[in-house]
Amino acid sequence: MEQSVLRHRANTEVAVSLAEQIAARLACAIVFDRIHAGQRLLEQDVCAILGVSRAPVREGLRILERDRLIEFQARRGALVTAPTAKEVRNVFDVRIALYGILLREEMNRDPKRLLAVLNAHMPAVERSVGESTDDYATATFLLNSSIAAVASNETLADLLQSVSLQTFRYVRLGLARDPGNIPRSLDSWHALHAAVAAGEAAPVVQIAEERIARVRDAALAALEELDTAD
Repeated sequence: MEQSVLRHRANTEVAVSLAEQIAARLACAIVFDRIHAGQRLLEQDVCAILGVSRAPVREGLRILERDRLIEFQARRGALVTAPTAKEVRNVFDVRIALYGILLREEMNRDPKRLLAVLNAHMPAVERSVGESTDDYATATFLLNSSIAAVASNETLADLLQSVSLQTFRYVRLGLARDPGNIPRSLDSWHALHAAVAAGEAAPVVQIAEERIARVRDAALAALEELDTAD
């Protein structure tokens, strides 16, 4: 998962910086709720745990701020952001828009590239259904990351990867509330796979947008239950 979070792939000509590695490690800890919402990230603590100097840690925290996983507050430093209904709606609206653009462009350019990604990842997604919600969330995240990597527009790919990371926390939240969403989600991925194989862009975009909207609604329902419990 950390490798997928990194801005540059290991097989690119651009070396992955230490700051990016730190950001990827911290991002995974945040989205898996090992570092909780509202928790402070102290530079000296991160340095001590990872055995690195302050400069790359500071840069890594700025990357997390860009991905909206943390925020800087006066006299408190870096804090993990807390999920809110407004943030869920905003980030999923962006994800639906970006995903639609990517799928339209790639289906019109070369659908075989998308089909190859789905062929490669769907077996792992299917296996994860019988495991944990986190396993399923991770498998679909990796699939989405590989779909983003197919984009010929590198800016679009980078933006979509960042948004996918932001939404991962909410995906986990919705699945944990109702694991029954997993079979329905898998059905949607199968439908998307078939539509890509058929080579028709419009159904591919519609299936993807509807799937993302269902994930958003599940996250909103989970947040509402948490707010009511508090």
